[in-house]
Amino acid sequence: MLHHWHGTLELIRMALAEDEAAYDPTSSLLPDDLASEALMMPKANGVLAGVDVALAVFRELDPALETERLVNDGSPVERGMYVAAIRGRMSSILRAERVALNFAQRMSGVATAVGEFVRAVEGLPAQVIDTRKTLPGWRLLDKYAVRMGGGRNHRMSAGDGILIKDNHIAAMATRGETMTALIQRAKREAAHTIRVEVECDTLDQVREALDAGADIVLFDNMTPDQMREGVALCKGRALTEASGGITLANVRAVAETGVDFLSTGSVTHSAQALDISLEIRVA
Repeated sequence: MLHHWHGTLELIRMALAEDEAAYDPTSSLLPDDLASEALMMPKANGVLAGVDVALAVFRELDPALETERLVNDGSPVERGMYVAAIRGRMSSILRAERVALNFAQRMSGVATAVGEFVRAVEGLPAQVIDTRKTLPGWRLLDKYAVRMGGGRNHRMSAGDGILIKDNHIAAMATRGETMTALIQRAKREAAHTIRVEVECDTLDQVREALDAGADIVLFDNMTPDQMREGVALCKGRALTEASGGITLANVRAVAETGVDFLSTGSVTHSAQALDISLEIRVA
């Protein structure tokens, strides 16, 4: 389910205003009484996401338009299949077309990219998760699309948990505070519902993080052999996450090390949009 729908509606209104959809002089050439049906159709295979958002764009521009979802988000789709229908005034449908498809194309592209990673580690316990490398303003939509692709969400925002990274450690080192002291301070000051995750570049850092009480250890750009040893160190003491340089070509090898989570920013910051078009039904 897509959360925070009010925020999504605000984004839809901003996108329609940006496109000046209400003032489109080309669509104004069409008579107001010209009505028909338009069908949303992917032009490539993938995983669908954002169909309800796209349909909301049409209704926002013209509440008189009738919309129908034909395929649910999270479903695999094939080229040429119809996923949604819009019926009513053609001038309104064409005014909203580009904005509506932009939402569905990006969200489906993210879901499709995540689905490829999920299939690549099928049969292994590791779970594919995202990062905060999302399109500014699109955080909730990008994260939703990740879930529709079969992945899970990491932090929704910087305020959603504690992740001590190398730059935090380096910054506090200028004040003479060690990684151990920083982790222990985080454990003391954090709410009881928040877990403390620590990014580690070496196995020595993994040992230090564990001894300091880290709840989750992130292996950053480690080799599979290093991660395998790190997993053994963390067993029964902390959850493990692999991150950095994870691709479709190596994700299964990384998952086979026994890590709990595989995080990749590429599914949101570099996902290729799924091509989706609007086909007008001619009577």
